[in-house]
Amino acid sequence: MSIPLLYTIRSVRARWASNLIAVLGIAGVVAVFVAMMAMARGFQRTLVESGSPMNAIVTRGGATTEMESVVTLEQEKIIADAAGVARSADGRPLVSGEVVVVTAFHHKRTNSDALAQVRGVSEDALRVHDGVHIVRGRFLRPGLAELVAGKNASDMYTGFQLGDTPRFGGRTWTVVGIMDSGGSAFDSEVWADAVVLNQTYKRPADIFSSVTVRLTSPAAFSAFKSALSADPRLTVQADRERDYYAKQSGAVSTMIRVLGFLVAFIMGIGAVFGAFNTMYSAVSARSREIATLRALGFRPGSVVLAFLAESMVISLAGGLLGCLAALPFNGLTTDALNWQTFSQLAFAFRVTPGLLAWGLAFALFMGFWGGLLPSIRAARLPIATALREL
Repeated sequence: MSIPLLYTIRSVRARWASNLIAVLGIAGVVAVFVAMMAMARGFQRTLVESGSPMNAIVTRGGATTEMESVVTLEQEKIIADAAGVARSADGRPLVSGEVVVVTAFHHKRTNSDALAQVRGVSEDALRVHDGVHIVRGRFLRPGLAELVAGKNASDMYTGFQLGDTPRFGGRTWTVVGIMDSGGSAFDSEVWADAVVLNQTYKRPADIFSSVTVRLTSPAAFSAFKSALSADPRLTVQADRERDYYAKQSGAVSTMIRVLGFLVAFIMGIGAVFGAFNTMYSAVSARSREIATLRALGFRPGSVVLAFLAESMVISLAGGLLGCLAALPFNGLTTDALNWQTFSQLAFAFRVTPGLLAWGLAFALFMGFWGGLLPSIRAARLPIATALREL
């Protein structure tokens, strides 16, 4: 004979004051766990969304980032003529040779200098990076010291609002536009003309960090990559743009996840001990009630399941409360150092249904282990001893 679930729910409700501590403890663990995972998910999604399935990025062979890559102008011309490269209506190949520079800007939130990424682009950059749109002002003109700031960069750094004239690299620039890339990493960048940026930092004019290519279709990548590999004049590697940025997110997102699991694990141990105390106290206070259930014919296994169910109900309530506490983090924008580029990257927390499900599963896991031993103790209570106290 099994104990009805209604009995368990009524027991939890009747002892809500003592159960509240366990609920709040589990809720705190779940909220921290979900928030940390949402942070890692947001960082990764921001970088991955920088890539378009229609684009490929070409860097020097063996390079892991644009920062350590060099592609010459001669190589760019060969790349532009490769199979699979899309062309504009006037027949021009849609490629953008780009230069990446990291420099220090004044960070508004920390009131100190922070490293930012400045990208030198070609006049075809907006057609190649079709997810980037100018939302205020205009796009920069080739050959001029003009800047287009990402919307997050404009908010993060002092002096990058529309019309501002920031100075870096020994040159005064003018912000002529603000761009929006839909939450990708480009929103944290500042764009300049590639030739002017090379001149500013006294680099050769015919050197790029990478070449971004617009393909005729996502399926054209294989033919494009094969064409580059077969050309003896090239010592480059091609990646799908999304794959390239997914690799860029790996180190930091993994670190955040590991840190999140460690913090949640340590807090979870405390929550499990809290559940231990709550359930052991319940067993001690209800010994006569348990003995009565046994005397009425309920098996020891039914008692174990009833107390486990009670612990799980408490943990489920804590899990739901923790998930609700984590929901306000969704969409919250913050920034962190991207270790791959050594520059600040703004990103939004992403609280997804999958993460909320993981949070609830983690809560139930804590409730199970927190209630297992007290449930077994309840089932082993001597019936005769407990009934003499009636």
